[in-house]
Amino acid sequence: MKFLAITLIVHGPDPITGELKSTNARLREVVENAVLAEELGFDGFGVGERHERPFISSSPPVVLSHIAARTSTIRLFTAVTTLSLLDPVRAYEDYATLDHLSGGRLELIIGKGNGAAQAQLFHVTGEDQWERNREGYELFRRLWREDKVTWSGKFRPSLTDAETWPRPLQRPIRVWHGSATSEESVELAALYGDPLFSANVSNPVEPYAELVRHYRERWEFHGHDPADALVGAGTAGYYATKNSQDAIETYRPIFNARLELFKKVGVDPVFHTLEDAIERSSILVGSPQQIIDKVHRYHERLGHEVMHLHADADGLTDKQHRTALELFQSDIAPVLRAEIPSRPFLRYEGSGHGRPGATSQSAEQGSPSPGSQGAERGDARGERQS
Repeated sequence: MKFLAITLIVHGPDPITGELKSTNARLREVVENAVLAEELGFDGFGVGERHERPFISSSPPVVLSHIAARTSTIRLFTAVTTLSLLDPVRAYEDYATLDHLSGGRLELIIGKGNGAAQAQLFHVTGEDQWERNREGYELFRRLWREDKVTWSGKFRPSLTDAETWPRPLQRPIRVWHGSATSEESVELAALYGDPLFSANVSNPVEPYAELVRHYRERWEFHGHDPADALVGAGTAGYYATKNSQDAIETYRPIFNARLELFKKVGVDPVFHTLEDAIERSSILVGSPQQIIDKVHRYHERLGHEVMHLHADADGLTDKQHRTALELFQSDIAPVLRAEIPSRPFLRYEGSGHGRPGATSQSAEQGSPSPGSQGAERGDARGERQS
């Protein structure tokens, strides 16, 4: 199993102390957490994209570029890139540049995004967001693969023999499709043979397991080898100590503060007690063995090879946060890595052809797009970065 640390860069008062860090301090904290994640042995670090309070994660490529300069080996993820909101050409330019600056360490998780602010800021509605996401992705993947693109669509001006620069380092790049319960994201992922990243945060496992089941079904329908399907999944929180009693005692006020926040904004929580959340949600609070056992239970339902933890302290002290992550890497991750097989993340090897090294595991995600107006000729199969 592979492990990512992911942040949406929430900027709000500490749930225990009430302290509100400055925007500058919060952004620098994110960078330092990425450096720590690499130091401790995480496989990847992800930055989300949101465009409303309490998030300050509106520009993932800028944040990830700074992280790229401070790190050297950890994979860099977007979590997610909201292609329903972005001009695919501009998104391509930003991420192709980041791909070079990171030395080919970039992976994208795309999605439609959520939140009411996007309708105001970008004039994207519930009626058109999925079509925008689909169209944006189809153009984005062509721009990444083709030196010149002729294209027309509904939501941006057409292109005729358009060139985009710089050309990317990784050709192609792996793109995950992030989804909570929407079959639209699953269908797009299955159609192109791309991996799926399940949110797996707000609800019990059942709706997420059903979505993954549907993904695997549609994957086969579109002619892909079932063995090549790749799934990642999130978690709703993490805190571990050597014994479960200490972990629960420390995490309880953090969880209760979250419940109070839900009440203030008028949201009825799915899990009303920490014990219920530990039993029925993806939250990982307890001893190392309890967490190992729980990840196995979720793996039985989801079959995921990649899992994320929250990168932020989220109410823990800096010492508690670091100690818990160190415990994860010393007592939990090695067991899960050994017991749950996962395909390696490839590293760009500078072959001179702008392509990552080949893998014998599977073909690259991505059969030609239906209705792509002849776009994908000559790009039938590349190497898949597994």
